[in-house]
Amino acid sequence: MPDKFRFFVTAARGTEGALRREIAAMRIAGAKGDQGGVRFEGPLEMGMRVCLYARTAVRVLLQLTDIEAHDGQSLYDRARAVRWGDWLTGKSTLSVHGSVRDTPGLTHSGFAALKVKDAVVDVLRDAFGERPDVDTKAPDVGIVLHLAAGKGGLYLDLAGEALHRRGYRVAMVDAPLKETLAASVLALGGASGEQPFIDPMAGSGTLAIEHALAARGIAPGLRRRFGFERWPALAPELRAVWERMRAEAEEDAIAAQRAPLPPIVCADTDPAAVAAAQQNASAASVDDAITFERADVASLQPRWPVATLATNPPYGERLKPEALAALYRSMARVFDRLVGWRVIVLSGNPQWTREMRRKPEVTHRLWNGPLEVRLLRYDVK
Repeated sequence: MPDKFRFFVTAARGTEGALRREIAAMRIAGAKGDQGGVRFEGPLEMGMRVCLYARTAVRVLLQLTDIEAHDGQSLYDRARAVRWGDWLTGKSTLSVHGSVRDTPGLTHSGFAALKVKDAVVDVLRDAFGERPDVDTKAPDVGIVLHLAAGKGGLYLDLAGEALHRRGYRVAMVDAPLKETLAASVLALGGASGEQPFIDPMAGSGTLAIEHALAARGIAPGLRRRFGFERWPALAPELRAVWERMRAEAEEDAIAAQRAPLPPIVCADTDPAAVAAAQQNASAASVDDAITFERADVASLQPRWPVATLATNPPYGERLKPEALAALYRSMARVFDRLVGWRVIVLSGNPQWTREMRRKPEVTHRLWNGPLEVRLLRYDVK
């Protein structure tokens, strides 16, 4: 196994800027922004560290090779040239995910993934005399193909499940915000861990939990397992490095729990949502840092002279337009009372801007799943 690899860390569409800053803060030399994420070179343990500590990353991919292919046969030939036996055995399980665009001879990502899978299986069968199994849910090794205009790369997925799956979401409500998107909203909006924080429409509590994890410096991946832990090719010395890395993160989390934080409030009108937020915060080991309240956003008062409010209000899928407008107007009146506060809103309906009647200091275009949304930051004066 070589000492240095090429990595591509992906981000949700629109959040690449937050990921670039986060990777830079990890003091990873030579990291460069690219479409959809950040690229850098380094040892395998550097990719492990990003899996454990990155809050805004979606996947961490180790690039095996550049690839150029314009049809199924050329893709198979390029994939078959990879030394798959360095990473898998005949007893390994695998999955292949393909992403293909602007390649006329390969118009279906599923077909492209199948050609790569065929190549991998054939190489391993020749090398070990047995055929590995495909497991799309929990493979030992996840393989990723990215191809655009006939050029791209083949990668191994270090994370396994996408990194938004922190492992603390044990209770759900309607339309939950992905953890990585919540972390990106807080980072791009400039939420400060040194000020009081409140989400008055918290749902399952993702924004408040992510804020508490970041304020304490707790590794977001501490409560989950990663794909690379199942790699048969992971050398014992690298497994030892990983175990030390995780143990250090665990020790830091224990120490952080003894440090006091400014108030963090998680509120909602729905008692089921408040209960879900409490369960999730407990699973994340930050429930001691958060106050849970059943309250209406319209009743919010400025209980601190300076604070951060971050929230993801309804977009209107289940509310009539007149009810949504009334909600937005009531929130605008509340925000007028919050002089000295920073207000961060993830807005999924243009009606928000009309009812707010206040110009944001910062605007970012993001995507909440398939929905185009706006991150809006107001510094209330």
